[in-house]
Amino acid sequence: MNRRAELKDRVRGHWQAQPCGTRELPAADRRAFFKQLALERYQVEPYLWDFAQFERGKDLRLLEVGVGAGTDFINWVRHGANATGIDLTEQGVALTRERLALEGLSAQVQVGDAEDLPFPDASFDLVYSYGVLHHSPDTPKAIHEVLRVLVPGGRALIMIYHLPSWTGWMLWALHALGKLRPWRSPRWAIYHHLESPGTKAYTKAEARKLFQAFTTVQIRTQLGNGDLLKMRPATKYASLPHRVLWHLYPRWLVRRMGNRFGLLLFIEATKGLA
Repeated sequence: MNRRAELKDRVRGHWQAQPCGTRELPAADRRAFFKQLALERYQVEPYLWDFAQFERGKDLRLLEVGVGAGTDFINWVRHGANATGIDLTEQGVALTRERLALEGLSAQVQVGDAEDLPFPDASFDLVYSYGVLHHSPDTPKAIHEVLRVLVPGGRALIMIYHLPSWTGWMLWALHALGKLRPWRSPRWAIYHHLESPGTKAYTKAEARKLFQAFTTVQIRTQLGNGDLLKMRPATKYASLPHRVLWHLYPRWLVRRMGNRFGLLLFIEATKGLA
């Protein structure tokens, strides 16, 4: 197995064990579980609604790359999209199918790889992927696949991680400076310590290069829940020193600085007609 394939297996294993947002949520009552998933996601990321604008998917052939636990996907379906979803993990697919069944909805959901989408050219009017493609070992290939499956004039709505960001600096402080290795970069800290192994982040200029084959590209930065420490802390950050730092973190200052150093890069790109 080559190095890239090995990394992809590690990424798959991470999200198979812990689909996005599900960490430590009580899961016995399935309806309550999915309701809490959605509540937490949109409380800490209210800007997601403005980015996705789920109503614009109505009657469109839509592909979501990386459905996770299906929280956004179910909204595309509710709003009338002819939706298809893929995920690298069997667990993500199972959760999304369960969620659809609980609401009496139907849509195609299957296991699939962002770097090798199992669809013909020009299959979709809209491709949506939120916080997924930076986890794929070959992100440029995954973005090329998004372009390939879009119809001419189709749109991609993609969120990938951004540098410089508060989250990158925090991870650098904890895992580089705090361990007396200040020469390590925030990019290194994100790669090794943010979510699944091999996570990448991009400057605006790097993101424009990734999407250079699209005709029009709009990019903006956004403070994420990690920049503001609004999410529930992971177990590895449950020690007393971490809890104290969590409490003392200057969220007011981060907000005052605006979105310039946010972790999230919101990208809306259109495929050319030719």
